[in-house]
Amino acid sequence: MSALPHPRTGDLFESPVPPGTGWPGDPADASTPVATTGTQVADLALSAGDLGALDAVVSVCRACPRLVSWRERVAVEKRASFADQPYWGRPVPSFGDARARLLVIGLAPAAHGANRTGRMFTGDTSGDWLYAALNRAGLASTPGAVDARDGLELRGCRILSPVRCAPPANRPTVEERHTCSAFLDRELALLPDARAALCLGAMAWTSLLAAARRIGWTVPRPAPRFGHGARARLLRPDASPLEMVGCYHVSRRNTSTGRLTAGMLDRALAVADRCSRG
Repeated sequence: MSALPHPRTGDLFESPVPPGTGWPGDPADASTPVATTGTQVADLALSAGDLGALDAVVSVCRACPRLVSWRERVAVEKRASFADQPYWGRPVPSFGDARARLLVIGLAPAAHGANRTGRMFTGDTSGDWLYAALNRAGLASTPGAVDARDGLELRGCRILSPVRCAPPANRPTVEERHTCSAFLDRELALLPDARAALCLGAMAWTSLLAAARRIGWTVPRPAPRFGHGARARLLRPDASPLEMVGCYHVSRRNTSTGRLTAGMLDRALAVADRCSRG
């Protein structure tokens, strides 16, 4: 397929974007090791000494054949409104402050959002809602997220996802979630300054609980249930507790039906932000 210009920089890229070819924010290059099995994912995640190294191996992972096929198919076929743009078409690394005190945990990249732009919650309506709220809270430098070179910065906040590739119908399989979990586990271990996590949806909530158990944190019993405004505290052996705050996901379905309003999102975010400063 012919290369197309990046909408911000004008540089030409193939879809999917090969690592190390100059895409804004690409953490990998041609020498970054590529995981093709779950075992390799676990080994590469564990060997990552910092968030930059972890982001790099995340961004080139090919361990889940169904997800690789889907994300790359979308990158080639595209949505009509983005047909003149290159698509990232690779796993999407986390985005934000490496010294984050507040984590925002989502579900997975959107097929024509982050799978296109290469940055979490960027380029779709879910991101419009989330970044506007983060900006109102003083955590994001601008209220919109268009592409990976738009100048947006997060302050004291980092956005993570339990699954790093866009899944068909937004539904990763149990096996795919398990394979990707090593990346989440390692990232949590590399974020000792975090004091709170805003969990967008039930999958984010249960994924964080599962990760906490795997890496040796103390989880309340019985396991706390997800709900909008739900709270739970995770105890970490070598760091301060992490406060969990539940929030309905900023999906188009939730925001268009009124299940999640801007006020509800702002209030949940305010609670999580206060916890992160405590």
